[in-house]
Amino acid sequence: MKRNAGPGQLLQRGLLALGLEPAVSAVENLLHYVDLLGKWNRTYNLTAIRDPRAMITRHLLDSLAVMPYIEGPLLVDVGTGPGLPGIPLAMLSPDFSWVLLDCNAKKTRFVTQAVAELGLKNIRVVTGRVAEVELEPRCNTVISRAFTDVTAFINGAGHLCREGGQMLAMKGAPDEHELAQLPAGYQAERITLQVPDLDAQRCIIRITHK
Repeated sequence: MKRNAGPGQLLQRGLLALGLEPAVSAVENLLHYVDLLGKWNRTYNLTAIRDPRAMITRHLLDSLAVMPYIEGPLLVDVGTGPGLPGIPLAMLSPDFSWVLLDCNAKKTRFVTQAVAELGLKNIRVVTGRVAEVELEPRCNTVISRAFTDVTAFINGAGHLCREGGQMLAMKGAPDEHELAQLPAGYQAERITLQVPDLDAQRCIIRITHK
């Protein structure tokens, strides 16, 4: 990324590269979220990334690169941590209803506060272990960047996905062996993502039930 570019410039350039044109208020909210994350991070240790410019690239743009592939109207972000990718995606999909789920109460306290300060009416925050949480109705899209293993994602969060829905696993470099070991009845496709200003591989694994 360019060293002389501030967070706002990086975000605007990244949104343009992703083909996204959110309202000015949404862009301001995205930057406000980064400010909140930086402020709370000093006490709560929410993320290892400290530089606001790196947060723009590795948190916001990394999350928003998935935008073309989400399907609503009901979505859940499993293992949301400090609200990623759920908060940025929810900001740009105000007509969709989101559940942000994590078992870490410290992180969900931050997410709850951020959602309130940002005025996001389409997000519900849930604290709990994914295997013990039931959502009714179930979701059109179950997304996560918390699971390193696709099979663990399916086994752990598949019950949250409605019939005909999809699960999106956000990944770095793909593991073809992992995709060959899916549970019976599931199929997956790898979709390569291009995250602006990020010099690393990114993809999503889209999982559906046959």
